[in-house]
Amino acid sequence: MTPDKDNPMRIRLTDERKENILSSLVEMFAKEFDEDLSAFRAEEILELFIRELGPSVYNQAIQDARKFMMERLEDLDAIFHEAEDRN
Repeated sequence: MTPDKDNPMRIRLTDERKENILSSLVEMFAKEFDEDLSAFRAEEILELFIRELGPSVYNQAIQDARKFMMERLEDLDAIFHEAEDRN
């Protein structure tokens, strides 16, 4: 997941995920606001959210994963420690 020349951000959505989110946005606007949301407007909103929220959410996920892995590594000694015969 490396940045490309047109968009330096690492956050990428698959085409399928993007279409699902856009569909959800259009559906939500219709249901909650009784407003028709064009595909163009939905995509602009999604791009804004990715640009504004994406980096913070991405960075927090990385920190959470790092913390989780470090805790699991610390547990290795307790879980798999074998007593050594000192005779």
